[in-house]
Amino acid sequence: MSETLPEGDAKERTETKPKKPAKKNKSWLWAIQIFILTFFLSTSFSVLSNLLLSNAHYIISIIALAAIILINILFDVVGVAVTSCSVEPFLAMASRKKPAAKTAVKIVKNAEKVANICADVVGDICSIISGALGASIVVQICASGIGFNEALVSILFSAMIAAFTVGGKSLGKKIAMDNSQAIIYFVARIFSVFQRKPRARKR
Repeated sequence: MSETLPEGDAKERTETKPKKPAKKNKSWLWAIQIFILTFFLSTSFSVLSNLLLSNAHYIISIIALAAIILINILFDVVGVAVTSCSVEPFLAMASRKKPAAKTAVKIVKNAEKVANICADVVGDICSIISGALGASIVVQICASGIGFNEALVSILFSAMIAAFTVGGKSLGKKIAMDNSQAIIYFVARIFSVFQRKPRARKR
């Protein structure tokens, strides 16, 4: 004979439904936040670079371009370092109350988000700005009356920007993987400078 479940157990089984995982909702929320952040940052930096460098000499524009490529490489180094770094050394440092150790723990525990911001958001924005700045430099050089061929200068600058960016990131990845703990601790110490220290309570 078939066993019949008690009425209360049957209701509980029919009423309980599998809940949607919270991680999916958080992933969508993070993707939307990154979209908005990237849009506003890229717009702001593009407008700012155009305003500051539109009437500047092409030598100054080249220096600015080199600085943007360097920023791109440095942020990529941080992005690689945080994904290849272990949290255990910083937990040990935090237990010994080392400065900025707790900040380093937070950075490593949020490695996916930190790497997304550093490598994707900042990296893509720098790539867009460096490409636009390179085109502006080509126009400035050709308009200066030196006599260079515009197509040749454009190809040369595009190749140089790509070579320095990709080559710098390739070198930076090796450095980041070999010195991930030192890099993340250095970044944590920079962040800890800007963090507000809790005020002591008055007795």
